[in-house]
Amino acid sequence: MDPSEFQEALLRQMERKTHWAWPAFTQGIVAKDKLHIHLEQEWEVYVRDFPVLVGRAYVQCPIAEVRRELAENIYEEETGGLVAGKPHPELFLEYPRGLGMDIERFASVELLRGAHRYRSFLDDATSKRGWAVAAAVATLFIEGTAYERHELDDSAPARPAPPLEEHPLVKHYGLPLECLALTKAHRAVEGEHRTAAWKVMLDHVPIGERTAVVEAMAQAVEAWRAYRDAVALACGVTRKTLSLTA
Repeated sequence: MDPSEFQEALLRQMERKTHWAWPAFTQGIVAKDKLHIHLEQEWEVYVRDFPVLVGRAYVQCPIAEVRRELAENIYEEETGGLVAGKPHPELFLEYPRGLGMDIERFASVELLRGAHRYRSFLDDATSKRGWAVAAAVATLFIEGTAYERHELDDSAPARPAPPLEEHPLVKHYGLPLECLALTKAHRAVEGEHRTAAWKVMLDHVPIGERTAVVEAMAQAVEAWRAYRDAVALACGVTRKTLSLTA
């Protein structure tokens, strides 16, 4: 697999990172009293431990340049010392806090079956398959979107970035704007993190490991979609729900 084939294979997997139920969350279709399920599952599956997932790639990697990129990511996520001012997981909790949810629930979240399987995949991919797979899953897949092609080609569609006033949690659920500190931080560092993730993949993954990385990314898509299926079901969202509101 040459560099251009590797890049295209990764992009194709990222472009599969879409889910049929997401409009229910962005258009205010999910009942407010069910929204906590979505936030709790996100927290327990990866948000709380995201710096750890990236850290696993760091400790396995023998390449100093890659470690430096990963270390900067970890530092910002764990401390907010470069942009956010606070650890990103702490800022995430401003969403449920601003929506009046019981924050104590986030200390003991019970994962849905699909969420548990996705988390198990993340643990396996970041712990047992080498640094390249760990970095791909943590920094490219988890942090990335279906709009990754834009990160490499300015002519490709970019990820939508509407005004903060139009953020779904603000527009449909009444979240105060000041509780969007994490969204602001992500927008501030997003470009740099995407550039770093792609640089690590395209410049440093050995030829012999590229197939394994692409395969892991394909598995990540399937595990993530099953996870999102479980969350949609728990939140009362079905394809019929969406068809009736279309």
